Amino acid sequence: MRRRLGQVICSTLLLLIGGNGSLAAAEGESAAANTAALGQGTTINCSLPATPSEPADPSVTAAISHKFIASQRFRESTSPSAEVRISWLGATFVRRFAVKVEDDTNDVALQIHALNRASTDNQIIAELHGRHETRLAEAWCFLKLQARGEDGALQTNAVPNIFFVRDATGQLGAVDMLWGGAGWEIGASPVTGQRQWPSGTRVISR
Repeated sequence: MRRRLGQVICSTLLLLIGGNGSLAAAEGESAAANTAALGQGTTINCSLPATPSEPADPSVTAAISHKFIASQRFRESTSPSAEVRISWLGATFVRRFAVKVEDDTNDVALQIHALNRASTDNQIIAELHGRHETRLAEAWCFLKLQARGEDGALQTNAVPNIFFVRDATGQLGAVDMLWGGAGWEIGASPVTGQRQWPSGTRVISR
């Protein structure tokens, strides 16, 4: 009788320990989700119609038509004829990024995340696990679809949208785009600083 009672008690203890372990694991997963900087990613596609090439030397046209020349796209202008209304370009962006030449693209699929809490660039990059890097040509594709502040993948509520892009020297930087009412305000900063992006910031990644 004592032996059977002992077995019952032992089984009960094992069940309690197992149950507590499962509960602790579930609580741990919930806590991890709550402390994550990035929300669930959503895939967004950006497609632009191909721009017809102007008549020119065919060899030159072929070489240029497949290149994205940043200085020809990112220009301060809020006129009705502007390709994208840009009211401000930061000095760092102009110096480090506007001089870039990349392969052009008319079809892009990227992930859109929202920050759950204020976070630094390095905290965000760590959570993206190598999927953080994008290109200026891809950022431009999204800007073109919201050239005058229309609703779309990028926020237009005075909260930043950030892309992690390499500059002309190959250094990774954070390019932030914010709709200011009259046009887009575009800046850039190193990812090595301690600047924190506010909760709600939209992060665009691979």
